[in-house]
Amino acid sequence: MRVKSLRQQSRNFGHQNRVMLKRSPLLLSFLLLLFVLFLGGCISPKDKIVQAKLLKTESATQAELVNEVNRFARVNSMRAKMDLKFEDNSFAESGIAEKYKTADGEVVVQRPANILLKVQVPIIKSDVAQMTSNGTNFRVAILQDGGDGRYKKFVMGSNNADYSLLQEQVKKTDLDNGKVIKQNVNAFSNLRPQHFTDAMLVRPMDTQNYSYLTSTILQEEVDFDAIKKKSPLGWVLRGYYLLDELKKEADGSLKIVRRFWFDRIGGIRLARQQIFDEKGEIESDIIYGQEGNLGANGDYNNLPLRITVTRPKEKYKMRLTYQTPEAVSVGKTYPEKAFVLENTWDLEEVDLDKKLQEVRSQKSLTENSNSATKVQ
Repeated sequence: MRVKSLRQQSRNFGHQNRVMLKRSPLLLSFLLLLFVLFLGGCISPKDKIVQAKLLKTESATQAELVNEVNRFARVNSMRAKMDLKFEDNSFAESGIAEKYKTADGEVVVQRPANILLKVQVPIIKSDVAQMTSNGTNFRVAILQDGGDGRYKKFVMGSNNADYSLLQEQVKKTDLDNGKVIKQNVNAFSNLRPQHFTDAMLVRPMDTQNYSYLTSTILQEEVDFDAIKKKSPLGWVLRGYYLLDELKKEADGSLKIVRRFWFDRIGGIRLARQQIFDEKGEIESDIIYGQEGNLGANGDYNNLPLRITVTRPKEKYKMRLTYQTPEAVSVGKTYPEKAFVLENTWDLEEVDLDKKLQEVRSQKSLTENSNSATKVQ
């Protein structure tokens, strides 16, 4: 009788459980969740998922970031021997870039915006080009063009002028001659000395005339050399501070002028400077490489030993590397005439401002003539 009673109780208990599960979907879901979690803890994944390694970041105040920029701005003048690596990005839209062999360069810069740049062929030390800018105007002497000399010229122009109309005119004129176009777009045709002054002589912060905004960003970066070495730092998420310099317009709106990137890994380091034009487009994208000491007296330490300047509009990139950092001369004063190049080679002179005016006048006449024809 007792055995029968136990069997009856067991049937009743099972029946009650089934009734409870039917009446309580929440309980059923909870039991299923426990079951899944139990199995998940017992089963290990067969494939490991590789992800970018998140690097530990350091913190800084906006005042500390401003001080770091002003530390760079302590350099008022500099004279240095540099290795120059030019990259022509004229064909970047098709995924092609032309790299040129490294040339020797001598650079003299002085505030507010003076620069002298000499480009030489290595070993024989023969000048390829010389160029100067006094902050307002520039002059470029192309001494070697790698051909028959037809492009050896003495070019003059204004720093703030937009010569894109002239470039379009050249392309239309030489449309049937691919070689001519190529020689017009590569190497030194779009190279201007003033493109490097803000890169080497960082302008100090001006809290009276500009506003500053700080933010943070995580940048996914890939180092292919590290990946080849199977280093865990080949693919990382690197943290940066962004410090934007903003100018207030007459209508009350704000316009970005510069953006500074500060690497937050292992300390705070100024890694990048972006300069924007009137339309908010990037004019210069400047990367600051590994830091070291410039000069022999120890007054200018922890400054970049390599600077890479990318000019999206002119479609080129130039990498400048100090040949002998300890031999760099910092802080000397140079005469203003040193930054006004004279045509001592009797090269054919090209005044870009005059040519631009001629092209504009011709374009205006053509448009007026076309309008008159349509009216008739």
